[in-house]
Amino acid sequence: MKKMSILRTAAVALSLTMAVPMAAHAHRTWLLPSSTVLSGEAPYVTVDAAVSNEVFYFDHRPYSLEGLTITDPDGKTVDAENKATGKFRSVFDVKLAQPGTYRIGFATDMLFATYKQGTEAKRWRGTAANFAKEVPADAKDVNVSLNQNRLETFVSAGKPTAIKPIGKGLELVPVTHPNDLFAGEAATFQFMADGKPAADIEVTVVPGGIRYRDQLNEIKVKTDKDGKFSVKWPTPGMYWLNAGTARGPSSEVGTLDKPVRRASYTATVEVLQP
Repeated sequence: MKKMSILRTAAVALSLTMAVPMAAHAHRTWLLPSSTVLSGEAPYVTVDAAVSNEVFYFDHRPYSLEGLTITDPDGKTVDAENKATGKFRSVFDVKLAQPGTYRIGFATDMLFATYKQGTEAKRWRGTAANFAKEVPADAKDVNVSLNQNRLETFVSAGKPTAIKPIGKGLELVPVTHPNDLFAGEAATFQFMADGKPAADIEVTVVPGGIRYRDQLNEIKVKTDKDGKFSVKWPTPGMYWLNAGTARGPSSEVGTLDKPVRRASYTATVEVLQP
């Protein structure tokens, strides 16, 4: 019986490898809150942060907590508590000191540049503020790209409250509140890029528990002309949501004032039993 169990496990692992080719080649970043809807006076939520092959499973490395930002329902920044980083995950606690929705996540704006100094090809990465200081003024064949990435989740104490758009990079703007999702029901969201509707971008939604099934069960949809899309949640649980945009082909030459821009967005949402 033990031998049969081992063989069955190996077969499932093989089927996963064949059914989910991305898992072998790409890592997913994610946040995993212990809960997204809480009650009581000043409740706490614990959040895991990791990079892995399989969604919500610790198998690669921790996600750095540098740049973590938590905003309360009034838009004020609050501090995480009990921050720690281990071999496969980072973890922190958030006290929800007042009722309403908290935004928890990371946002990065990083410039990448390639250039030539004399006959030597060089690469650089950093912020726009440091570009002029660190890239020589006599550099030739300069090509600049801007990568904007946002990773976040939303948690509400009591009744969810409105989430104010940031207006920078690619972001999810709720039509349906992300803490008001139920299995069997459809939810509508809108993607905005620098405050404008992000039309015709592909959105991928993956339910957790990939490790324990032989199908990815991903949902793929595209935003409409207004940047909106809808998802009907098949089952309760945590879901990984991802989208990305790019301006121009990789061969396009970008400048400091108009870099080739690539943006990505990843969020974790919880779908509850109605």
